[in-house]
Amino acid sequence: MLPNRRGQRYNGGVMRLAGKTAVVTGGGTGIGLAIARSLASEGCRVAIAGRREEPLREAITAWSGEPAIECHTLDVADRESVNIFFEWAERTLGSIDILVNSAGTNTRTRTMAEMDPSDWDRIMAINASGAYYCMHAVLPGMREAGDGLIVNISSVAGIRASALGGVAYCASKFAMTALGLAVSNEDAVHGIRVTNVYPGEVDTPILEHRPSPVSEDHRSRILDADSLGQLVLAIACLPPKAHVPEVTIKPISQEFC
Repeated sequence: MLPNRRGQRYNGGVMRLAGKTAVVTGGGTGIGLAIARSLASEGCRVAIAGRREEPLREAITAWSGEPAIECHTLDVADRESVNIFFEWAERTLGSIDILVNSAGTNTRTRTMAEMDPSDWDRIMAINASGAYYCMHAVLPGMREAGDGLIVNISSVAGIRASALGGVAYCASKFAMTALGLAVSNEDAVHGIRVTNVYPGEVDTPILEHRPSPVSEDHRSRILDADSLGQLVLAIACLPPKAHVPEVTIKPISQEFC
């Protein structure tokens, strides 16, 4: 009973996430949008968030499934923006059952020798602090409910530092990895599950920030965002007592060492 990209189900059946709510940061494009569509296709009420309103509006307009996907601007690096967003999300959706931290960024200048300190500050603020701020916003409600799922879209660069990811990106994703595992251990007693997902190469807009252009042939051999959508959906549909702390997903063509 897999959904297609427009939310229509190939076969009939009960929607597995009916009655659940989810927030997906970085949800206007790429991995975040694919995850939002997958969750919504199973009946979850989803709100997507991002810094730019135009991609968010385009995303919800293109979605023809039920329930509708909501959207609101959000700068995860700004604590005030995070607080405003989650106040809106709870008014719109009710209590938040699922948080997906998918907002992320990188820079073209990735070596210690070339990178400007301002790039370090920006990448750490979005990739690491942004995930913390969003988790901090939803955890009190999840603790009260005795249930909740947080999925952090980290990266293989968060478990294997590499020149491809670069100094700041790897450091920020290692921070996100540690954050997720620490909170997972701390809040398991409250019924809260935290999963760190480590994608390899995925064909998303962040490829535009690569130091060298990515060829169409290369894009054709790496993961598409829908693969991440299906993975997160599978995690979200597990029984509450089943916990996946970490999972790596990569294209078969990419080495993992």
